[in-house]
Amino acid sequence: MPKNQFQRMVFAFLTVLVTVHAYVFYSLYVVNGEVLKSVTGEGSVIQAINAQGGVYMFGRMLPIWVIVLVEFCFAYGLECVMGSPLSFRLACKVFDPKKNHPMLFETAIICATVGLMCPAMSFLAAWFYYPYYGGFNLWTLLANWLKLVCFNFPFAYFSQLFFIQPLVRTVFKVLFERRNGVKNGVVEE
Repeated sequence: MPKNQFQRMVFAFLTVLVTVHAYVFYSLYVVNGEVLKSVTGEGSVIQAINAQGGVYMFGRMLPIWVIVLVEFCFAYGLECVMGSPLSFRLACKVFDPKKNHPMLFETAIICATVGLMCPAMSFLAAWFYYPYYGGFNLWTLLANWLKLVCFNFPFAYFSQLFFIQPLVRTVFKVLFERRNGVKNGVVEE
């Protein structure tokens, strides 16, 4: 897969781009959709979000595009600094990339990434979406963090393993194989 720092950054960018949109959709529609509709009396989630003036983040209502942008910036930074390097090291402790099948090694990297990024991003989200209108309480923050990890981990694991990573790897191969003059493992001249 990625062979140099630039390719690692592009791979992380593609992964986070797809992941953040999936998680915002999951959080708003699947986890909180019915609550949003019942509170506002609207028939759809997007109408409910518009009726309440946006999504609650940082103690105020913000448009969805701001939510996506903030989460993207934090997730991309965290993925580049912690997620990718540590997940590769963790996978190398269990599997040898030269001896084990590449699919097994890639699966180990995906599992390690989810194991690192889900609790880290859930912790940040617990701060982002904390109910600041009621004052700050450490126990509330920790309870919200645990709740978010419980909601997000199964979705993160299965979406990364079966949807997001196969999609990102396919797009990455298309981008960099054509760029390098390689198609189906054969060097074109």
